[in-house]
Amino acid sequence: MLANPSSSSLFKTPCYSRTLTLTPSNCPRRLLTRKKSRFRSLSLSSSSHIFLPTKTFLGATIRAGAAFQEHQPLDSDSDCSPHPYSIKIPVGDRHILVETGHIGRQASGAVTVTDGETIVYTSVCMADVPSEPSDFFPLFVNYQERFSAAGRTSGGFFKREGRTKDHEVLICRLIDRPLRPTMLKGFNHETQILSWIICRHACSCVLVQHIHIGAFAVFVLLRNSTFTLCLQVLSYDGLHSPDSLAVTAAGIAVALSEVPNSKAVAGVRIGLVGDKYIVNPTSKEMEESELDLLLAGTDNAILMIEGYCNFLPEEKLLRAVEVGQDAVRAICNEVEALVKKCGKPKMLDAIKLPPPELYKHVEEIAGDELVKILQIRNKIPRRKALTSLEEKVLTILTENGYVETDTVSGAAETLPDLFEDEDEDEEVVVDGEVDEGDVHIKPNSRRSTPLLFSEVDVKLVFKEVTSKFLRKRIVEGGRRSDGRALDEIRPINSRCGLLPRAHGSALFTRGETQSLAVITLGDRQMAQRIDNLEGADELKRFYLQYSFPPSSVGEVGRIGAPTRREIGHGVLAERALEPVLPSEDDFPYTIRVESTITESNGSSSMASVCGGCLALQDAGVPIKCSIAGIAMGMVLDTQEFGGDGTPLILSDIIGSEDASGDMDFKVAGNEEGITAFQMDIKVGGITLPIMRKALLQARDGRKHILAEMLKCSPPPLKRLSKYAPLIHIMKVKPEKVNAIIGSGGKKVKSIIEETGVEAIDTQDDGIVKITAKDLSSLEKSKAIISNLTMVPTVGDIYRNCEIKSIAPYGVFVEIAPGREGLCHISELTSNWLAKAEDAVKVGDRIDVKLIEVNDKGQLRLSRRVLLPNTEPDSPNVKQQTDSSTKDIVASQKAPGKGSAKKVVNVPKDGLAEKNIEQLGDKISTPNLESAPESNPSEDNAQLPQKKFIRRLVSPARDRPDTNKDKSKGSSKAVSSVSSKDENSLVNGEAKIG
Repeated sequence: MLANPSSSSLFKTPCYSRTLTLTPSNCPRRLLTRKKSRFRSLSLSSSSHIFLPTKTFLGATIRAGAAFQEHQPLDSDSDCSPHPYSIKIPVGDRHILVETGHIGRQASGAVTVTDGETIVYTSVCMADVPSEPSDFFPLFVNYQERFSAAGRTSGGFFKREGRTKDHEVLICRLIDRPLRPTMLKGFNHETQILSWIICRHACSCVLVQHIHIGAFAVFVLLRNSTFTLCLQVLSYDGLHSPDSLAVTAAGIAVALSEVPNSKAVAGVRIGLVGDKYIVNPTSKEMEESELDLLLAGTDNAILMIEGYCNFLPEEKLLRAVEVGQDAVRAICNEVEALVKKCGKPKMLDAIKLPPPELYKHVEEIAGDELVKILQIRNKIPRRKALTSLEEKVLTILTENGYVETDTVSGAAETLPDLFEDEDEDEEVVVDGEVDEGDVHIKPNSRRSTPLLFSEVDVKLVFKEVTSKFLRKRIVEGGRRSDGRALDEIRPINSRCGLLPRAHGSALFTRGETQSLAVITLGDRQMAQRIDNLEGADELKRFYLQYSFPPSSVGEVGRIGAPTRREIGHGVLAERALEPVLPSEDDFPYTIRVESTITESNGSSSMASVCGGCLALQDAGVPIKCSIAGIAMGMVLDTQEFGGDGTPLILSDIIGSEDASGDMDFKVAGNEEGITAFQMDIKVGGITLPIMRKALLQARDGRKHILAEMLKCSPPPLKRLSKYAPLIHIMKVKPEKVNAIIGSGGKKVKSIIEETGVEAIDTQDDGIVKITAKDLSSLEKSKAIISNLTMVPTVGDIYRNCEIKSIAPYGVFVEIAPGREGLCHISELTSNWLAKAEDAVKVGDRIDVKLIEVNDKGQLRLSRRVLLPNTEPDSPNVKQQTDSSTKDIVASQKAPGKGSAKKVVNVPKDGLAEKNIEQLGDKISTPNLESAPESNPSEDNAQLPQKKFIRRLVSPARDRPDTNKDKSKGSSKAVSSVSSKDENSLVNGEAKIG
């Protein structure tokens, strides 16, 4: 609220007028006493002024529109809040509902977008005071997925959302990149966009609702001269992805706000299932899609595309872009109609551009030298020469009196008096007179001073002039700064194996861009865990991490957490390589790729793709084919420099061509198709014919790069490093997995400690993976697990078994590590015993035979049947004989079902050799014998003597209890899988599977 200069009465302004609104957080001048301070005034209109501290920048109108609306007298009953509006917009086979005016009414723009039960809330706000002019628009985007959106709570100690996750950073970039080209030059107010996923019925601001999907809300906030966009996912149904909704919601919020932009922006996702292109597919449909394309643009141009596919041909990709552009056009047309109803006037007066006279002065001083400097091929000498020339231009203009060194504003301006009389600084504001955030402002006359240029303006103009001369050289001469033709690729050099202890390494160099890629192989524990809204943590067995140290460009800078750019480039390279990786069944390793940029002059993310591909081959990863990446550039307006108007496409762009050009189009793949792509536009957008030309030229560039990668010297080893871990895969019955894990994981931990393996990973389907550094420890752990999971068969004879404990009714004998059975007191000897201690003691080793396995899996053993003086007519012996005979017959009928190992000798050292021995006793009945492993021709042979097989086992650990319930919990049957098709060892060049 502003005070009328001619009276002390209060007035109010209409809801959408561009008058000043100050709050306590940004207004330090709401004082109760007068205080001497240094303020300068900025005119809001001919009759109202505001006083700002001397540190603020001059020459900018604060929330000033083309003209202020006439102030109306304050009416306590009136409502200045925006009226709610809602529209339904068709998107694909459904609609989205857009609502505004319900929540976030103090923001410059606020919307909610709903798709089924997924809701995104977005706000846009703008600073009252502009920041220092820069060539980079002060826009900040923040996107957040709150766990409450899916009915969950963060698993952290503080139980609230923490730092931004990587996938949230990627969505922030998806929103930022299409919005930035539409912002008008010269607007330097800080702008903030916030977005959340919320519940459909919890709020509605500008609500874009997708029928059968979720909702998205967007607010645009304009803060201290920087544009920041923050988005939050507040409700998520797990079926409809919020990222494309976030782009659309942000575009609508900006269009409704006061932020001056050229066009409304919208975004959609395109999937390809079979031959059908789907707009905004569900997560289930995306599981079957061979394309994941996110496209953003205006009603007549494409601003951004990003996506991943499985070797998709260029023509199919172009068709998907065409489908997406049609969907975006329909959304933008509806948004424009909404803006006409409830959009706020744009702050066009706040745009401050350098004066045209400054461009003329800079070109006159630096023109001739710029032509020579831009012919320098190497980056560092060229950069130093440009810096020196910029200082020279600034010095000459200052000496000629065109530059005022004391000013900090970014536009030509008049300098007001820095010191005002104390009485003119401000009026005393008494508590209760006005609402919080309002302030009285008195007009102040301004003194006319000479017109001057600021130092910031000179630097901005010098950069624009440099870009103009660079583009002119490309159009007129057909040559670039480093002397290459438009479609020429820089020299390529690559080598592998330069790091001897790494599992795989490669150094890829293209011109002055260089990537050092390092591979690390590990087990499942090395996989990257991702906490998401779905509830179950996602495990990534392949991930690429991109690092861009300041030394790569010869600068000094801070080293810390990865930046948004590093995260985005890393994921792009990761998804470019992912389609060529083998399946987990064929290659059970977790793969980590580190790409460190050691030199940079453009296309560093695509160098990471090429270097990562070579490093994978050097690590012995059996990839399907080689992948290469290339970055394409463009000069759109060629008529400005005497061209015919046809856009020029540049292959393999360098840093200056990226900064001065109109496009950065990254494409990765092989000769047959594309695996990943990303396009950013610096101008108002491009058309499909331009994109088609860029894609075809990129395909030729990829073919050249792939041919150069084949010349790598030294070449990739294409086998596992001797320092890589060994992984052995076993298959056991799913119900036996718990026997390996043990109570609370004690058993598996003890196996790891005893054998020295790195990890043992079990899965519910019975897959067991053993990871070890050496073969001996792997074999020991494999033997222990095999015995833990074996299935004892009635009639099996076990030799040299240790007595673990004695009970009044018998003794517990360990027949294999971790496997015990009960030998009843009546089965110890052929004579009657009063107690078991009369015949044996703990620690003794005896031979036993398995005579029964009950329904609970408990084992009943007999020592008596193996003694020489056992009576053959004994009822017990007859029963055991019948059982053994059945087992022999079953084994003979199915000789192919695993190994028929009937006698196991467990020596003290825990290791035994597979062997067949003859017993020295005189038992002649064949019914007591077990069928040995033999050829089919020997199955029917008479077995006059008992035989047994020694089996590879390990000493027992995890001693069971000796109480009465011991037999109940320690004698479960375990399966043993030892066939070659169910076990595999990853070692050297061995085939995985």
